[in-house]
Amino acid sequence: MSRVSVLLSTIVCAVVLFAACSEPPKKEIDQAQQAIDNARQAGAEQYAPEEFAAATSALQQAREAVDQRDYRLALSRAVDASDRAQEAAKAATENKATARSQAEAAINATNASVMHLQARLKVADEVRVPSREVSPARATLKEAEGTLQKARALLAAGNYAGATSAVAALDVQIRSEIRVVEAAITLRTARRPPRKR
Repeated sequence: MSRVSVLLSTIVCAVVLFAACSEPPKKEIDQAQQAIDNARQAGAEQYAPEEFAAATSALQQAREAVDQRDYRLALSRAVDASDRAQEAAKAATENKATARSQAEAAINATNASVMHLQARLKVADEVRVPSREVSPARATLKEAEGTLQKARALLAAGNYAGATSAVAALDVQIRSEIRVVEAAITLRTARRPPRKR
């Protein structure tokens, strides 16, 4: 390639670059906005808040650069906003799946504890533990059943954080009541006279 050809290529590239940066990068800004909208629909505001905030900040910087007629900077920020929005959407999908699994596990654990408490209360009835001794456990059981129903509705609606927090403290409370009921059963059976043969 001759020196003239190299010089002409350099001039053409410079002209193209100058032309590209002499107008606002509307197409790239629109693409960035679309990527951010897609990330929002994927749940990035909730499940990838840092990445989503970085994307929206980059888009805002692109628009500010357009206002200042710095189109090269605007182009750079718009492309950055698009990339960050795509990362936010991907992170949101992954984090959402993790949150769902955690919510399902929390609900299942609480449900197992509820069933255990129900079984222990049945035994308490069979050995005739006084109702006053197990009434707090029955109240907890009733509350737990209502909370589980609410948590399942939140899970079905996609509110995984809400479902997890709904049952978070409940499992500990149920386990505590199970211990109280078991102690009452043990005490009651120890007091019963042996059966005559």
